[in-house]
Amino acid sequence: MNPILNQIGTVFIPVSNIEKARDWYCDILGIPADGEILFGHLYVLPMNGTGIVLDSKIFSENHIFRTPAFHLNTNNIQEAYEYMKAKNVELITEIEHNHWFNFKDPDGNHVMVCHC
Repeated sequence: MNPILNQIGTVFIPVSNIEKARDWYCDILGIPADGEILFGHLYVLPMNGTGIVLDSKIFSENHIFRTPAFHLNTNNIQEAYEYMKAKNVELITEIEHNHWFNFKDPDGNHVMVCHC
């Protein structure tokens, strides 16, 4: 049996301000921003499935995701697109192939939302 599992445990997102990033991600995901910031630079988003950790220690212009490193799932791509638009999130694509779109977080990281 292989000791390394074929699973993604967590994705680290470089952020410039841990408090602002926590509040922004929690807002768009509809989850409370009441968890503890660890070691002054980490925030673990309470996700279902693969985890997301916001990390202000690894932030630099060189570490910003300019291509989505992961995607968030949705059951309704049109509703998700309109939701992000209403939140004034910077959308960088339209809905493509009726299946996905990309946006930027406040630090310029590219994130994808994909119909699952």
